[in-house]
Amino acid sequence: MRIARFGDDRIGLVRDGRVLDVTDQLAARLPLGPYSLVRRLIADFAAARPLLEELAGEAEPMAWLPLDQVRLRVPVPDPTKIVAAPVNYRDHQAEMNEDFHIGALGFFLKSPSLLLDPGGTVRLPYSDRRFDHEAEFALVVGRRARHVTPAQALSHIFGYTGLMDITMRGGEGRSTRKSFDTFTPMGPWLVTANELGSPDDVGLELTVNGTLRQKANTQDLIWSAARFLAYASTVTVFEPGDVVTTGTPAGVAPVQDGDAVELVVDLVGVLAVDVTAEGAVPCPTDGAGRGPVPPPEPDSQG
Repeated sequence: MRIARFGDDRIGLVRDGRVLDVTDQLAARLPLGPYSLVRRLIADFAAARPLLEELAGEAEPMAWLPLDQVRLRVPVPDPTKIVAAPVNYRDHQAEMNEDFHIGALGFFLKSPSLLLDPGGTVRLPYSDRRFDHEAEFALVVGRRARHVTPAQALSHIFGYTGLMDITMRGGEGRSTRKSFDTFTPMGPWLVTANELGSPDDVGLELTVNGTLRQKANTQDLIWSAARFLAYASTVTVFEPGDVVTTGTPAGVAPVQDGDAVELVVDLVGVLAVDVTAEGAVPCPTDGAGRGPVPPPEPDSQG
């Protein structure tokens, strides 16, 4: 099952390039809560799933709206946290000249407020710093997870989506360099765990202005999605709707004003954003030239 947010916080089922609005029926069925309707759906999916299957089976063809006629929104607008994996592909460790990978680094946090809708615009804040794209495969937690084992971890996952971890290069801490507003595009929708199947064999590709920059498969992760979620759950408690993103492969490179960036995740879909440097100012911190050494820009590679 593919579940999207669109328009003014509407919830829809996605099928064959069309979306069926199920917002009103879900709102009437799900318990009231202090958080978004999609998080309430994730937390009570077992109870809501028969309703969704019934609605999809009985809907008239005209009730399904073409996806190109709706504005997609970030699939989960209010996770309590975004937990991200640093250096979780060997090829990315090599290109960044990193001495350590996830096994030594653990995880870092990104601010939930910086999530960006599909089709949105990444806003580069500084005129004198390098900003890179990072293509990632992300999971969304479906039920509370605390001190789970890798064998248990997948049963705590509601679904999967695509995510870009836009990053400023330099010596500042990861959570600073990766937490500017708009720096976490996510989407285009959620694919439920049963629909996607194993997260251990999912391909992803990222292009900038149509040119391939990153291509990988989750088979190449140093720590699998299950192992990473299990480890992180020994540090922090995960709630339904929380986001865990599994790291980026080699091929990171700068994004600049006017770029069009597109991430394709197999079995999920296409996440596309634009980039602007409008309003950028000089950076007030002095981390430029420090920290891990990023790979050269594509046009300077031999």
